[in-house]
Amino acid sequence: MLTAMNVLLISGVLSRLMIELQLTLGDASFLLSVGFVGMFFGALLFGRIADIIGRKMSLIITILIHAIFTALCGTTHDFNLLLFYRFLAGIGLGGALPIPGVYISEYIPAKKRGLFVGLVETAWVWGTILSLLIPLLFIKTIDWEGVFLWGLIAVLIIPFVLWKMPESIRYLEEKGKTDEAMLILKKSGLISEEKIEIGPVEKIKISWKELFSKKYLKATILLMSLWFILVYTYYGVFLFLPKILSEKYELLKALVWSLIIIAAQIPGYYSAAFLLDKIGRKKVIGLYLFLAAIGSLIVGLSDFYELGAFSVFGYEIGLLLFLGFIIVSFFNLGAWSGLYTYTPELYPTEYRGTGSGVAAAMGRVAGILAPIITGYLLLGGTLLYAYVAFFLFHVMGSFMVFLMGIETKGKILEEIHE
Repeated sequence: MLTAMNVLLISGVLSRLMIELQLTLGDASFLLSVGFVGMFFGALLFGRIADIIGRKMSLIITILIHAIFTALCGTTHDFNLLLFYRFLAGIGLGGALPIPGVYISEYIPAKKRGLFVGLVETAWVWGTILSLLIPLLFIKTIDWEGVFLWGLIAVLIIPFVLWKMPESIRYLEEKGKTDEAMLILKKSGLISEEKIEIGPVEKIKISWKELFSKKYLKATILLMSLWFILVYTYYGVFLFLPKILSEKYELLKALVWSLIIIAAQIPGYYSAAFLLDKIGRKKVIGLYLFLAAIGSLIVGLSDFYELGAFSVFGYEIGLLLFLGFIIVSFFNLGAWSGLYTYTPELYPTEYRGTGSGVAAAMGRVAGILAPIITGYLLLGGTLLYAYVAFFLFHVMGSFMVFLMGIETKGKILEEIHE
C-alpha cells in the first residue's frame, strides 16, 4: 500500500507542479519516466539481492530508499534535482514491489497461495487511493511540496517488518541456514524440540543467464511480456487520469472523479484474488486482460460517441467515458492480482527473487515508455490513439497467457519445477 502510494503521489499533484515550475507536457512526461528508469534498476538489483541477502533485509532497504527520496521531491524547485530524487526513489520502489509476492508465495500452502498473494497485492489499490486522497485533502494547505513529504510514512512499517516478519524458510533452506530456519519453526510452534534430520543442501550458483536457458525461456518471455503490457497500460491510464479529467473539469472535481474510477480497482483486485485458486491463474489473467481491452476501446470511442451524462455529488461526466474507465480500472487491476501471484510460481526458490526482478524490470521499461508515448498520443486532444494502443496491448497479453502459460493452481512450488 505504502509503496503504491509513493509511486503514484506525483499523479495527483502533476497539474499543480507543472504550473508552478512552468513545465511542458514533455517535461512532465520525462519526470514521470525517470522514476521508472530508477524502478528498472531497482527491480533488477534488488531481485538479485533478495536471493543473496534474503527477502526481509531487502525489503527494509528498499522501503528506506523510496520513503526518503519521495519526501525529498518536496524540498526542491530545481527541475534537475527533482529528476534526481525521483530517480533514486524509483530504485527503492522498483526493488520493493516484487518482494512481498515472492515472500508470501514461499510461506502459503499451495491450495491457498493464489488467494493470499492476491490479497497482499490488493493493498496496491489502497495506496492508489491514498495517493489521490492526500492531494485532495491537503494540496490547498501544504501545496505539492507538502504532499511529497507524506512519502515518509512508509518508514513506519519497518519496525513491524523487523518485529513480525521472519525470513523465508525456503530461502534459509536454500542458503544452508538450517539452524535459523529451525529456530523460526520452533518459535512459531510448528515443530517440537525433538531432533530433526536435515539432508545436505546443494549449492547452486545463481546466474541471470539461466533465466534464458531452455528450461525457463518460455516462462521468462511470457512474464516479461505480461509485466511490460500491464505496466504500460496501468501507468498510461492512471498517471494521466487526473490530468485528462482536469482538462474537462476543474482540478478538485477531476480528483473526485479519479477517486471514484480508481475505487473500481477494489472489487477488481478482490474478485481476482478469490478466483485464482478456483478457476486458475491462466483463466483469471487471460479473461481480465481481454475485458480490460474492451474497456479501453470504449474510452477511446467516447470522444466520438456519447450516451449522455452521469452525475455523482452534482458532478457530471460522460456516461460512455465513465463506463470505459470503470471497466479498465476493474479488470486491469484484477489481472495485476493474478500476475503477482503467477510470477514467483514459475521459478524455483534459488531463482525466485532474480526471476521476479527481471520480469518486473521489463515492466519498468514499459513504465519509462508509457508516460512519454501516452503523452505524445494525447497531444492531439483526443483519447482515441492512446486507448487503441491500450486495447491492443491488453488483447496481446490475453492471447499470450492462453497460448504460452502453464496452470499452477493447487501445485506446491517444488512440484511445479519437477
